[in-house]
Amino acid sequence: MSSLMATPQDLVEHALETTTAEHCAVVVRDSSTANLRWAANTLTTNGLMSATTMTVVSVRTGSSGSAVGVLSRSVTSRGQVERLVTEADAAADLADPADDAADLAVGEAAADWSDEPGRTSLDILSGFGAGLGEAFDRSRAASRKLYGYVEHDVTTTYLGTSTGLRLRHEQPTGHVGVTAKPDDWSASAWVGRAVEHLTEIDVDALDAELGRRLGWAQHQVELPAGRYQTLLPPTAVADLAIYAYWVASGRDAYEGQTVFSDPTGGTRIGEHIAKAGVRLGSDPTATGLAAAPFVVATASGSSASVFDNGLPLAATDWIADGRLTALHTSRYTAGLTGLAVASPVDNLRLTVDRGAGSADDLVATTDGRALLLTCLWYIREVDPQTLLLTGLTRDGVYLVEGGEVVGAVNNFRFNESPIDLLNRFSEAGSTERSFSREWGDYFPRTATPTLRVPDFNMSSVSQAS
Repeated sequence: MSSLMATPQDLVEHALETTTAEHCAVVVRDSSTANLRWAANTLTTNGLMSATTMTVVSVRTGSSGSAVGVLSRSVTSRGQVERLVTEADAAADLADPADDAADLAVGEAAADWSDEPGRTSLDILSGFGAGLGEAFDRSRAASRKLYGYVEHDVTTTYLGTSTGLRLRHEQPTGHVGVTAKPDDWSASAWVGRAVEHLTEIDVDALDAELGRRLGWAQHQVELPAGRYQTLLPPTAVADLAIYAYWVASGRDAYEGQTVFSDPTGGTRIGEHIAKAGVRLGSDPTATGLAAAPFVVATASGSSASVFDNGLPLAATDWIADGRLTALHTSRYTAGLTGLAVASPVDNLRLTVDRGAGSADDLVATTDGRALLLTCLWYIREVDPQTLLLTGLTRDGVYLVEGGEVVGAVNNFRFNESPIDLLNRFSEAGSTERSFSREWGDYFPRTATPTLRVPDFNMSSVSQAS
């Protein structure tokens, strides 16, 4: 077969045949992406892109241990594969023995190994585009403008090792974000969704919600900084939960660096860190959130090891009934810390026992005054020991009085810890598929509830719009 016609499986096999290292793992990701962008009620760009990247993990064994060379690069031909493998082998020759060295996973070819990579196309955007055109017409009639971006991606991962393992995973991912502004730019509203397939997106419903929020913003109220009863919708809860998940390294916690560290030494595994009934978990087989069921590691770090490529992933509770039960732990860091092996999974689900209702339902049962957020952005860590985060509200903070939204208020800077909030919330809604405004492009598979927080800290007023 010509190098120009090489399949992802061909590339994997050629890399394994080319290496001179004693052991090798190869990851090939074949991605196909269709997207559409619009501004001021006008389509601006659309495109169809494809890419193939390869990561080569070359392992040299010697009397003092195993050294590893890891390199990643875009590849399309056998010649490019050969150059990449040669450089990875050379890097392994120069490297010191790896601390996380372990035997590579052993196995056979999965039943779907020989299947072609999944593909998307511009055709998949046609239904969405038709709905968007109708939304443009409604927006012009209502003197408002729509801005946004929609994307559908299918990435197929092929993993092969010198120990015989051959695994494949096809991952469809779609997401959309739409911002609406009146012609005078006096307000801004945003909605977003993450899906597996774009047919799951109801453009009319998104447009109607934007219209409702801009209607709320016709009455604007200035409020000072302070602590407010606040409703965090699933989008904002995902913004915060993802950050907590990303720093849940067992090794970092064991070394005293994070909110999951025990001040007296070790980790807080077994400790109640959230209210009873709170569960934070991941499951590669979760309906609507399905993710790779095996480890795919293109670099070693405190939570992952390239030597673990291909190890099976299972449903894992990180927090169960409010108790911390697991942290991200590779085989190597499990040996260091004494924790069970628990590799990260590419999805996250937060549930609360007896949580019920949507954000609208929680608005309707609100006593007194409260704020309803839309989303958070520019989130940064202030104190890793407490996981204190700071950031800004964006594109709609609304005032709730008497069980209904009565207007929009100014934006704020907030200072809060996701872990602290899981102890302080007073009510939770039903868990639903969510899309983080801040992190959804990188981590789109989340499901979270609305949370009512009696005293959310709006630390200062922000001029952000």
